[in-house]
Amino acid sequence: MDRLAFTSLAAVQSQAEIRAQITNALANVSTVGFKESYEVATETVKIEAAGYETRFQPTVHKRDVISLEPGTISMTGNPLDIALLDKTVLGIQAENGDIGFTRRGDLRVSASGVIETSVGHLVMGEAGPITAPQGQLISISPDGTLYAKSTIDPETPAVEIGQLMLRDASQTTLIRREDGLFEPLDIDFRGRDFPTGPLVASVQSGGLEGSNVNPIEAMVKMMDFSRSFEAQIKMITEAKSIDETGSSMMRLP
Repeated sequence: MDRLAFTSLAAVQSQAEIRAQITNALANVSTVGFKESYEVATETVKIEAAGYETRFQPTVHKRDVISLEPGTISMTGNPLDIALLDKTVLGIQAENGDIGFTRRGDLRVSASGVIETSVGHLVMGEAGPITAPQGQLISISPDGTLYAKSTIDPETPAVEIGQLMLRDASQTTLIRREDGLFEPLDIDFRGRDFPTGPLVASVQSGGLEGSNVNPIEAMVKMMDFSRSFEAQIKMITEAKSIDETGSSMMRLP
């Protein structure tokens, strides 16, 4: 009975990671550019100890791999809103100075005159942070080139002010950082730029990509894991009841 209760308890604890991933996905159904991840897989680990080789425990192998399947694009008409196409990701600067990547494309000009996301992450260009001239109309081409044009003199041609750090991640496995940004699984490229893939990195200006989470599928998964959790708890309770019954039978009258 102890072995049965131990196995059920281990299963409950391992499934906590899965439930957390599903809950996070449901909470970000309406988040701009959010990407679902294939976070967990269950595997059996042998517990080394004296005696027979019968001690095995189910455990969760966690690797938060990003799924870059596209979400629905909503047109906003804002020239600083971009939807990243195919497997394109945008390089930004994390709070600790590392280079991270995102699919979030709601950009803006900060009070200090640099391009940033709506959550305050500094957008990286090929030559570093991009500064936008004050009072200029900013536009973004499909290849990520930013142009500034005077609002006073429309006849003046637009001037190139920078190039977004766009990378094709079709051949690069990305994982989620603790701050929610993406970074390559390859440890050699953690916190910095990585080589772009064979596809052309491109964006669509004037629109935003929504989350790629399927809320119906996520809810069904949550219901399945809730039933599994209840079944494991019932099994632990039943093991306790059987153990208590067996103990009472062994008592002397």
